Amino acid sequence: MKGRDVDAGSVTGWVEIIVRDKHGKVKYRYGTPPEKIIKTPEKCENGNCPFPSSLPAKLIDLEYWRKNVITNVGLACIIRLVFAGLSEDKFGYLAIGTGTTTEAVTDTALEAEVARKSASVSQVTTSVDGDTALLEATFSSADGLSGTMNISETGVFNASSGGDLLARKVFSAVPVDWDAGDTLTIRYYVQMTR
Repeated sequence: MKGRDVDAGSVTGWVEIIVRDKHGKVKYRYGTPPEKIIKTPEKCENGNCPFPSSLPAKLIDLEYWRKNVITNVGLACIIRLVFAGLSEDKFGYLAIGTGTTTEAVTDTALEAEVARKSASVSQVTTSVDGDTALLEATFSSADGLSGTMNISETGVFNASSGGDLLARKVFSAVPVDWDAGDTLTIRYYVQMTR
């Protein structure tokens, strides 16, 4: 097909994980979005701007966090969401868990889910205007979480329980002390590219 444009679409994702103490001070932060979607200071809301990652090698960090698994069932759901005559529930829930098994395209759930909640969903730009969805949710003791946990996985779902898993990411465990007032924010970006 030399000399002809070929559209090869894909869905990719990356995750930011932020743990804050009861005073809002950042304890742990992993992941960084591509430079194009890092908010400028005048666009920050409530001082909630992305900032450099806690990991030592920022370039490696960026590449690592861009690696994400969109599941087989997630791809089938995307087809049902896009085309007339087919139906599917929209994705708007984030879950967290303590599982450590590497994500796989055959995943249908988190390995060890501990909480799930409705996320705020917005449309942002990475490469092409509006090509990325951003799901964000903050977990705390108000969600019925207690004690201490090492959170090490997150996923995007289309239901408050059960439902279909669009994407899953396993990461280096972050310790969270719910009883001490810690909060855990997940920002999950999903980009359509060609």
